[in-house]
Parts: sequence; structure tokens; C-alpha cells
Amino acid sequence: MSAEYATFGLAPAMRAGGVLANGDYQVHRDFVDFIVNGRPLLFQLADLDAVSPLAADIPPAIFTAHVRRLLLEARAPLGDGRYVIYGCPECEGLECGAVTAVIEKSADGSDDFVWRDFAWQTAEPADLSLNGYHGIGPFRFRGTEYRAALDQLLAADEPQARRRVLLIGARVALLAKLAAALRTIGVGAEIAADAAGVPADELRTYGAVAFGRAVPDATRQSVRTAFDLAGVEVAYVDGLAPIIPLLVAQIEYALDRSPREQRRLVRLAAGPRAAEVSVTSTCRVRLTTYRLDRLSRTRTTELLDEVLAPGDHVVPLPPKTTKGEAYVVARTSTNVLTTRLPH
Repeated sequence: MSAEYATFGLAPAMRAGGVLANGDYQVHRDFVDFIVNGRPLLFQLADLDAVSPLAADIPPAIFTAHVRRLLLEARAPLGDGRYVIYGCPECEGLECGAVTAVIEKSADGSDDFVWRDFAWQTAEPADLSLNGYHGIGPFRFRGTEYRAALDQLLAADEPQARRRVLLIGARVALLAKLAAALRTIGVGAEIAADAAGVPADELRTYGAVAFGRAVPDATRQSVRTAFDLAGVEVAYVDGLAPIIPLLVAQIEYALDRSPREQRRLVRLAAGPRAAEVSVTSTCRVRLTTYRLDRLSRTRTTELLDEVLAPGDHVVPLPPKTTKGEAYVVARTSTNVLTTRLPH
């Protein structure tokens, strides 16, 4: 094994939830990703819809247990000294598949940590010849850097995530449907006319505020003032249109706390004839258009559902998708972007 060191760090990450074009729901998960040599390790595993064990929505005791395992202060959960690095975002069961690796102290007696023999595992024992990630690792991390990153997680009282959204608008029926959709994917949502008089401790539980299109400027300013006085930084979302999947996508983008330079989906633009999307690593990309017809009914068109290589990609737009008020949503497993189509 090479003695060359890899850098180790941690960063907030997200498995993007959403309402898909076929009516299915995808659960939202906040987690902490492993940053190896400056890049999310998840992105180095090609197209994989998974989360690390360091998820923000698990009980603090379980979160702490996962950190202790990574520090080798607790026994490996699998045979042969193997640890789960990424698992199923829906159930986290091994039967659904997980990326596992051997984590051990360096054989030379130093304080270094080594991650090796990465594999896709659905049962025990792992079959490295058939399911091994032969191009990934081994990684040797300096003990001081490795411990410092993980110890910061233990120093926090509990995993930090604000997966609640405050919905402000006049169309209560629409907001109720939006709140129901958000709760289905694991994001809490409450409906209010304003935020004046709400205790600061409650305001701190929100990660985003979504305004309906008809909300007057005075109300918007009143809500912003309430959060400012409480010392709470939140993302503000101006709803593009009364289309539930589109609004969910906007809110998912607002809740994304991952560093922009480490995101997989980095650009979405649309012209009169084509949409353009840019990705930083090989991944599955879905492009969907939503259009309001003359009767304000939503028309949905699936433009693309493919695994794309890193780079810029142009997707032609069928003529009917650009008529009237229309929008396009680009989605990967980790993040989502939206934009309005030109008339």
C-alpha cells in the first residue's frame, strides 16, 4: 500500500427529496459526507443514491455510536472489520446494498487511519472479487486530521439540521397540499399568515421560509424582520408557480447546506429550444418540465432520465413544453435546480 497520505474532512450533504413526475416520493435526508482529497467520497463512487451513517435525523445516541465506530472506539458492525460508509437513504438496511470498507490503524504503528477494500455489500461476507471498488482507495489519513474532524461532531450537542419550512401565502388549500407533500418526504412544514410574535426559539427551528406569489411586500418584510430580530438566518423562497413538485424542488434547493463547490449539479439554464445542465461527476440526471395551461392545469413532461458524464449537456425542448408559463427542474440524488422557460 502506498504511504502517500490522503486528506480527510467532513461537510454537510443532502439526499434531495422530492415529488417525482410519476407521483412517487423521494425522502429528504441531511447527512455529513466524507471529503477525501478535497472531493466528496460519494461522488467518486459514480452514480450512487446513498447517505453516510452520519445522518442528521437519527437519534443523537446512534449518531454518536457511528462516530465512535469511525474512530475505532467501538466494534465494527460487520464481519472482517468492515464498516458501512454509505447506505440506503430509505431504510439503511444492508439487504438494500451498502458501500463498506475495512477501517483500521496503520500497520506501521503510527496514529494514522486506513480505509481499504471498498465494496458494494448486500450480505456477509463481502465479495471483493465480484463487488469490490477496485479503483477506490486505499486511503491513509493522518490521525490528527482524522480525529479532529470527527471529534467536532462529538463536541456538538446533536446533529444539526433544520428541516422545517414556514409557508406564507393566501392560498390555504395549495399551502396545505404543499405542506403534506413536504411532510411525506421528511420535511416539516407549517402554514402561517406572518411570523410576528413567534418566539425566537421556534423561529430557530426553521431552515427556510416560502412565500406565495400573492404575498404583499409588507408581509414579506415583516417576516424577514421577525427572523432578523431573532438572529436566525434562513433561506427565503419566492414560489415560482402553484405547482407542488416545482415548489418542493425550490424548497429542497433552499435547504441544501452543502458547499457549492462540492455539489454535483451546478448549472441549469433554458433557452427557447433547449435546456442546458452541468454536472461535476458521473450521475443520474432527471429533467422535467411543468407547464400551466390556459385552465391553470399542470402539464408535466419528462425530458431526460439518464446517467450523464461530467460536463455540460444540452437537452432539446419539445415545442409544446415552452408554451405559456413553464418551468424545468433538474434533479440528481444529491441536489436539485429549477428555472423558468422563456416564452
